[in-house]
Amino acid sequence: MIKLTEIAAADAMVNDTLTLPFDLRQKSRFSANTDKGKEVGLFFSRGQMFRSGVVLTGKDGLNVQIKAANESVSVMRNKDPLKFSKACYHLGNRHVSLQILDAELRFLSDHVLDRMLEGLGLSVEHEMLPFEPEAGAYHTHDH
Repeated sequence: MIKLTEIAAADAMVNDTLTLPFDLRQKSRFSANTDKGKEVGLFFSRGQMFRSGVVLTGKDGLNVQIKAANESVSVMRNKDPLKFSKACYHLGNRHVSLQILDAELRFLSDHVLDRMLEGLGLSVEHEMLPFEPEAGAYHTHDH
């Protein structure tokens, strides 16, 4: 197993990729197989979250870029600023991890939350898309 223990420099040459769902990108210690089939172990401090695009490396010199996997997400698209804000407020009030895009919200599929948004007069669709939620106000946004 190849140990990945640090974040590589921004200009590091990428040798392989590791496609992971959001729940695994929040873990600091686990093993997985890269997209080329190499077994790697991630060994980082607790609280580390890996954003899509970050490159991990270790003593072996392998540079592995993290990619967000497609996941089952609920998607709400609405250009009305007031309705969009209300959706963000009500989901945030429930501490739901949200990916906020231009006139689009994504969250991990949850039929109860879908119904809540529909009750606010919003439409929700289900898609398989990468999920990259907001880091939060007290976290850094660099990786």
